[in-house]
Amino acid sequence: MGGSPSGAALLIETLGISKQYPGVLALDCVDFTLRPGEVHVLFGENGAGKSTLISILAGVQRPTAGAVLFRGKPIVIESVHQARSLGISAVFQEFSLVPQMSVEDNLFLGAEILRGGVLDKRAIRVRAREIIARLGFPLRPEARVGQLTRAEQQMVEIAKAFRSDLSVLILDEPTASLTDRETEQLFALIDQIKAEGVGIIYITHRMQEIRRIGDRITVLRDGRYVATLDAKTAEDDELVRLMTGRVISELFPKIRFAPGEERLRIEHLTTPKRTVADVSLSVSAGEIVGLAGLVGSGKSEVMRAAFGIDPIVSGRVILKGEDVTAKSTHHLLARGLFYIPPDRREEGLVMMRSCRENIALPSLDQPPFSRGFFLDRAGEARKTAELADRMNLQPRRIERAVDFFSGGNQQKVLLARCLTRPVDVFIFDEPTVGVDVGTRAAIYAFIRDLCEAGAAVVLVSSDLPEILHLTRRVYVFYRGRVQAELEGDAINEANLLRHFFEREAA
Repeated sequence: MGGSPSGAALLIETLGISKQYPGVLALDCVDFTLRPGEVHVLFGENGAGKSTLISILAGVQRPTAGAVLFRGKPIVIESVHQARSLGISAVFQEFSLVPQMSVEDNLFLGAEILRGGVLDKRAIRVRAREIIARLGFPLRPEARVGQLTRAEQQMVEIAKAFRSDLSVLILDEPTASLTDRETEQLFALIDQIKAEGVGIIYITHRMQEIRRIGDRITVLRDGRYVATLDAKTAEDDELVRLMTGRVISELFPKIRFAPGEERLRIEHLTTPKRTVADVSLSVSAGEIVGLAGLVGSGKSEVMRAAFGIDPIVSGRVILKGEDVTAKSTHHLLARGLFYIPPDRREEGLVMMRSCRENIALPSLDQPPFSRGFFLDRAGEARKTAELADRMNLQPRRIERAVDFFSGGNQQKVLLARCLTRPVDVFIFDEPTVGVDVGTRAAIYAFIRDLCEAGAAVVLVSSDLPEILHLTRRVYVFYRGRVQAELEGDAINEANLLRHFFEREAA
């Protein structure tokens, strides 16, 4: 269902909204409108102002200048509670859940159902079951949030928005932790609430999602309004040009592959729950090997097992001729294997520590980060500042806590780590999740440089264009097994998708 006619009354309108922080103008006179029954996509690089704008509309922040109109009337949104009372609910990238509490308690935190001044646990559970059933999420109301997967926690955050009547739903990269099936459930839900007249503000970096659910797209750049386009007719090239000033053909670099000696070989690997079953693969110096497949297909799990994160019940991992099966991650790092996890916040970074500390963390046992048994603070500061420059960290404040940087810059800090020590085999697991097009281009160039310098690179990715444009060989995974190995001209979208869903005939 498309958006409402252009003449329909607006749900939200911003007039010249600005937000000034000390030394930073995050939003500069931005105009924006949202109609009933439409999905309006906010599109832009990290730091473009998208998160600032939705934070103002959700009551998290107050604008420095400008006005907000709700259903045609000027309004000052002073708190999240006030925004929710108007029917404006936001689901942010960073979760606001209490891990020690149950799903149902998190759903109604701050909006508890009372009877006679006493918490009505039965009513809360009944209402929680109704919300979860409507959304079709596989959640138990009594489950502890801290024991859920990140995808399940994302579902709890989305469910919180449906505890009361909705006028406006704000979704910030909501599919980043969801499987394809869960994503389709979310899109079906969006179609449903659009039909009910709810307006949706949607932030994503994924072009296919814009095509699937978007009605209009507003592009922001450097805190300023650039353009608003029809989502169904806007071309990818035009969107990228408006957002970054570059054309899409510049996104993926040309890579000179020069395959050399084998660096990593996995033989008949199987994990305890058979998330990986009898998998064999190899990667050589001077090439990028892609691992493709749906979420949960085994492509990530095999690399986690190879790096010693997950257990192995059978099979072997051979690194530069040495059997390193079930060796510790410390041993594998020392032997030249480096793994970059997909979830930078949960597994990659120590969010409240500085960029300097995060970059240096894997290599504190060797120069220039240490001298013998002692840390070398001067050497650490010098090397991390050099790597921050190389990765174009913005801003170049290595003593600043990582939590205060944008997602794209957090990813740069994570990638800088693998340059702190000698590495022969790099494993990048979903390296561009939640980053903008400009940062993607920088990451792709970074991976190209490593490959052309003679490294062996494994790229685990759910993003088809990455697999199509960056790899020399591809292993396609299906239900824990290697479904196919593709090379050269055989690496095309039709082949990849066919192997994603079908098993080869026996």
